[in-house]
Amino acid sequence: MKVYFSCSITGGRTEQKIYQSIVHHLEEQGWEVPTAHLAGERVLDEDGELEAWEVYQRDITWVKESDIVVVEASTPSHGVGYEIAVAEFQQKPIFCCYETGRRISKMILGNDYQYLQIYAYRSTVDLFSALDAFLQDFQ
Repeated sequence: MKVYFSCSITGGRTEQKIYQSIVHHLEEQGWEVPTAHLAGERVLDEDGELEAWEVYQRDITWVKESDIVVVEASTPSHGVGYEIAVAEFQQKPIFCCYETGRRISKMILGNDYQYLQIYAYRSTVDLFSALDAFLQDFQ
């Protein structure tokens, strides 16, 4: 099964290490993550060579082809918000996590979509426990 992993790219890369941890954890659990490269240190260089329309088409296709969407939303991002909306309109289960104490958009926090789980984590231990429980519900 495929998981679309969504995270901030141009909005900031402060959480890049946690992005890598999440992707690594998903792959260890046997999930295919077509967006694994987004967690890498060189994503700005790699995606920088692509035209905007190429990134848009690629990412929208990946959202549509994925079974579940996992979002790390600690750093605000227009793209991440857009991907959440696309996933919701495609009726995909969405796990949206962020570091405790960070400010998250009320558009996300107020969303009552039945397959959206929002989770504030303190460490990867509690994050992975909640993520695994979510994923198990949709396998």
